Amino acid sequence: MTGRRSAGSGALVGVGVAAFVDETVFHQLLHWHHFYDRSTPAAGLVSDGVFHAFGWIALVAGLFLYADLQRAGGLATGRWWGGLLAGAGGFQLYDGTVQHKLLHLHQIRYDVDLLAYDLAWNAAAVVLLASGLVLLRRRSPQPDG
Repeated sequence: MTGRRSAGSGALVGVGVAAFVDETVFHQLLHWHHFYDRSTPAAGLVSDGVFHAFGWIALVAGLFLYADLQRAGGLATGRWWGGLLAGAGGFQLYDGTVQHKLLHLHQIRYDVDLLAYDLAWNAAAVVLLASGLVLLRRRSPQPDG
């Protein structure tokens, strides 16, 4: 059970970190897009605020769970890191496929050929997700008996 909680905590932190990086780099620093670009700039800014709050809630919840596991001596570190990578990669892949392509909430960037951006975004997501899944599938070392 602690392995699942550790993976869940890591996944929440991974989602929060991926959302934070996306919001900070692509929304605020580069001004490439907002979370929702199909309306006014004001609506885009509000959607960014809601997205930012979602990311921080996921991060804080994951860290509270991490602290509880650490305090109780039940943190499975490898599963936590696996959850973090899988959470970040899963979030990024969801963003790149569902939000960008299926729902058309926004694109990575506008007025450029998107193919290279889409390939890089989704390839990075797959690498993160696959790395996390490899860590999650590893067997934890058994305690000496």
